[in-house]
Amino acid sequence: MTIFDEDELCFPQLHNSSCRKTIQSYFVSMLTYIILSCISIVTVILNILVIISISHFKQLHTPTNLLLLSLAVSDCTVGILLVFQIILIDGCWFLGDVMCVVYFVLYYMFTAASIGTMILISVDRYVAICHPLHYSTKVTKKRINICICLCWMFCVLVHSLILKDNLEQPGGYNTCIGQCVINVNYASGLADMILSFIIPVSIIVVLYMRVFVVAVSQARAMRSHITAVTIKCSVKVTAKKSEMKAAITLGVVVVVFLICVCPYFCVLLSGQDSKIDAASSAIIMCLFYLNSCLNPMIYALFYPWFRKSIKLIMTLKILEADSCDTNM
Repeated sequence: MTIFDEDELCFPQLHNSSCRKTIQSYFVSMLTYIILSCISIVTVILNILVIISISHFKQLHTPTNLLLLSLAVSDCTVGILLVFQIILIDGCWFLGDVMCVVYFVLYYMFTAASIGTMILISVDRYVAICHPLHYSTKVTKKRINICICLCWMFCVLVHSLILKDNLEQPGGYNTCIGQCVINVNYASGLADMILSFIIPVSIIVVLYMRVFVVAVSQARAMRSHITAVTIKCSVKVTAKKSEMKAAITLGVVVVVFLICVCPYFCVLLSGQDSKIDAASSAIIMCLFYLNSCLNPMIYALFYPWFRKSIKLIMTLKILEADSCDTNM
C-alpha cells in the first residue's frame, strides 16, 4: 500500500482514502487563482449593472435589450459559479457530493443558456438588418420573452436528462474522498457537444455572415445616395445607422464569444483534454470564463445608455422618484 505525504492529500486525516491534490507549479496555481478570482468579481459586478439598467429604465425595455438581459443573467450566474471552480484549482472538493452535482448541473445549464441567448441575438440582428420592414411586427417583446423562456426551459430539460444518473447518485462516480466528478456517457456527451457547440456556432456564423454582407451593401447604398437625402430620408438613414451600429456591437459580442469558447470546445471535441499541460489548461479555462466578463465591457464601450445608467446607479439617482422614466 502506497503512503502519501500528508501535504499531497485533500483530507490528510483520512490517509489513503483521500484524493491527492493536483500537482502543478505554485506560480501557475496562484496565477490561475488570482485571474479567476478577478474574473469572477468583475463578471458579477458588471452583469449586475446590466441587469439593473435594463430592468429599471423603461426606455431600455426593447426586444434586443431583453436578450441582453437574459445574457447578463446567465453570465452573472456563471461568474458566481466560478467560485466553485476556484475551489477546485488544487483538485480537492470540500463541499460534499450533492453540492458537486448541483454545481455541475447549474454550470451546464447556465452556460448553455448563455450560448442559446447568443443564437437569439444573432437571429434578432439578422431580422433587423436583412428584413428591416418586418422587424417591428415579427420581433416583439412578447415573442422575445417567449423565446427566452423556451431557451432556458430547453437548457434545463436537456442537461437534466444528460446528467440524470449523476443527479440520482451524487458522488457515485468518485474514486476517493474529496473528488468532484460527473459521468456523461458517450452518446450524451456527443449530443451535448452538438447541441451546445456545433449547431449554435454554425447558426451564429451563418447568420452573421449574412448580416455582414447586407450591412456592407446598405452602407454603400447610403453613401451613394447621401447627396439626395431629405429630412424624411434623414430619419430613415439615422434609423438604419442605429440598427447597423447595434449589429456591429452585437457582432463584436459574438466574435468575442467564439474566440473565448472555441478553444475549450475544440479540446473537448478532439478528446485531448487529458493530455494538455496545466498551464495550457489554465489558459483555456480562464479564456472560457472571460467571455462572461467581456460582454458588459463591450456594452460600456459601444452603448452610451449603459454608461449613463452606470453613472445613475453609482450616484444612487435611480432611487429618486420616477427615475425609471429617465431619458436614456
